[in-house]
Amino acid sequence: MGLFVSFTLIMSMLFIGEWASTKTKAVVPSLFMTAVLFVLGFWTFFPKDMVEQVGFGMTFAKICVPLTLVHLGTKMDLRQLVDQWKAIVIALLGVCGTIALCLTIGTMIFDFRTVIASVPPLVGGLVAALLMSDNLKAMNLDTLAALPIYMLMFHGLLGYPITAMLLKKEGKRLKAELKTKQAQQQTIEIETLPVEKTKWIDTLPKQYRTPAFALARVGLVIVLANALSIVLQHAVNANILCLLLGIVFSQFGLLETNVLQKAGVFNWLIYGLTAYIFSQLSTTTPSTLLHFIPQIFTLMILAIIGMWIMTRLIHKFFGYSKEMALATALTALFGFPADFILTNDVIKELAETEEETEYLTAHLMPKMLVAGFATVSITSIVIASIFIKLL
Repeated sequence: MGLFVSFTLIMSMLFIGEWASTKTKAVVPSLFMTAVLFVLGFWTFFPKDMVEQVGFGMTFAKICVPLTLVHLGTKMDLRQLVDQWKAIVIALLGVCGTIALCLTIGTMIFDFRTVIASVPPLVGGLVAALLMSDNLKAMNLDTLAALPIYMLMFHGLLGYPITAMLLKKEGKRLKAELKTKQAQQQTIEIETLPVEKTKWIDTLPKQYRTPAFALARVGLVIVLANALSIVLQHAVNANILCLLLGIVFSQFGLLETNVLQKAGVFNWLIYGLTAYIFSQLSTTTPSTLLHFIPQIFTLMILAIIGMWIMTRLIHKFFGYSKEMALATALTALFGFPADFILTNDVIKELAETEEETEYLTAHLMPKMLVAGFATVSITSIVIASIFIKLL
């Protein structure tokens, strides 16, 4: 198969996944559709090394992961994190509920390594799945290495419809609350996302703020993160430090918000990283996937039940409705941008006036976005770093 034929096929599969997600309003996750296409291709006529042929191999992935983590750090505003601390705590406790059920009931049903391999991608995204899969391959557990990727494929299937249903219930409650306030002529307080301040880097003349300069600064952050990890004798994983230093450097104005987007390379890196992750499905067979179906869906159900139990216990303490608390916790199953898309779709469906749109957006969006970033971007990577040591 020619080099450019392989490249075109990879990008076409990524596009079809995006198209399916947009067309179905995220009911069919883009990652799921793309993964299905990769699986079918590898089971039929795709060369096993197709992704590596076009340059999206191991070396590319090793560069992508820290770059992406620094980038995610620049998207997280410390003030917003502080303002939405309740959403963060609820989401984190929901993840604790998932871990508790999976490590107790899950390990009674399946072997310990299977559960350990599944949990980080179950409550995380691409990076968590990649960390688990790579470490399993390094341990010559190639068959089990496919499980985190399968979990990444499927974990949104239950999360999306349940979250959408919960947000609709909460949205209807908020609409009724708004009408009551209007009837009583109360002043309606609307939470707003913090206005981004001008950063030091933005004061530089535009002609000097080139993509190469942005990537050099991100690279410097990664170098510092790795050096700090060595100083700490790897007590803190370098990937976590990349994320944390991304937040710090962004807050001090040394990195732009959405730095890789502004450098024009983020989509390319994500496409390449996604292709690399799904290239690991090349070693799978129909029988392997069928073998893992019980593990995938059983652990997904346990994860959601664990979140449900935890949020039912704590929601009143934090002043959240039970629907909002569970929806916040469920962001761990998909993260950004799915949390934004789902919330925005619900708001568009429910809001009938501009005031209702603003009110629903202000009360739903910050909670969902912050919870998603806290779980998928931070917590899942921390969990993956810990669970790797348990394999």
